Amino acid sequence: MSTTLSPEQASSQLANISEKVAAGERLSFEDGMFLETETDLFTLGRLANQVRERKNGNFAYYNTNIHLNPTNVCVYRCTFCAFRADLRAEKAYTFTDEMIRDRVLEAKANGATEIHVVGGLHHLKKFDWYLNVIRVIHETWPKIHIKAWTPVEIGWFCKQTKQSIRWVLEEMQKAGLGSLPGGGAEIFDPEIRSQICEHKADADVWFDVHRAAHELGLRSNATMLYGHIEGPEHRIDHLCKLRDLQDQTGGFQTFIPLAFHPENTGMDHLPKPSGLQDLKTIAISRLMLDNFDHIKAYWIMLGEKIAQTALAFGADDLDGTVVHEIIYHDAGAETPQGLAVEQLHSLIREAGREPVERDTLYRRVIRDGADWNTGEPLGA
Repeated sequence: MSTTLSPEQASSQLANISEKVAAGERLSFEDGMFLETETDLFTLGRLANQVRERKNGNFAYYNTNIHLNPTNVCVYRCTFCAFRADLRAEKAYTFTDEMIRDRVLEAKANGATEIHVVGGLHHLKKFDWYLNVIRVIHETWPKIHIKAWTPVEIGWFCKQTKQSIRWVLEEMQKAGLGSLPGGGAEIFDPEIRSQICEHKADADVWFDVHRAAHELGLRSNATMLYGHIEGPEHRIDHLCKLRDLQDQTGGFQTFIPLAFHPENTGMDHLPKPSGLQDLKTIAISRLMLDNFDHIKAYWIMLGEKIAQTALAFGADDLDGTVVHEIIYHDAGAETPQGLAVEQLHSLIREAGREPVERDTLYRRVIRDGADWNTGEPLGA
């Protein structure tokens, strides 16, 4: 979009967008491009905060979660990834059943309500090995919610088994799968995607997996990797495509903009996104995704200060305690590998918001000593 609008034209278009936001009306692709190229950060924040507070009031959500990345061995060599390893690399690892059980018991001891499971596509591990990861978690502690496997992994399982997406998801559900994370979306535009993750599952596979999951009653999240070689038009196109599928299925819970971390990747010549870009992307995401209840400011990638500030720029969720995160730390993230609940409360309250613990499905968590239960659904 060229910046050839006169001041009068720009003022008129911004007024039109502001009226749409106030009325809860959908913004167009062209509106999104105007927000990307012609609108200052504080105006974006003001508009996004209207939507954020209309949907979630003054609440800011978090959960008590733990990460499990069962292997970093991967057949793919995505340019942006610092996590993967070759089989014989010094950093390569693969969890045993005992190691998985230990991680689950650690989660139980810490009062976690969720375990987040993603990893590499290990060419020597069959589908049954990945299925067993879910089964071991579920058998070790049936109460914990298992959020696992991106569409990239599900697509790999389909290739391994020569079975449909639906079959793979049903087998995972039987083993204990509760929902899907949003990873693997990166940027949907095929030209950009071919440069950053050439052999990875494409956008069609990503959408097919989430559509099938929603049809089976599984909720899922959505993401976008920004701040690398994509442009404004690719980001707005990405958001519009997510919005279209949400119109069809209603199965997405939250959207997480993921800031690109270049260190130790094949794109380490690029700078990290600025704090301004982080807040701008969160605000525009909140404005474009009118049918998403939640926007997450993932503190692991943003840092605590930007994530905290994002609570005034459209975000209503900070993710959680995130113990044992290594994927983004391998790419240079300097944040802690976990935060205590008290630290999250402090960040949220300092931002003028009210902290609310949620489970994976956005139900309020009610604590009673070391045990917990869930109450009514939260959000819009």
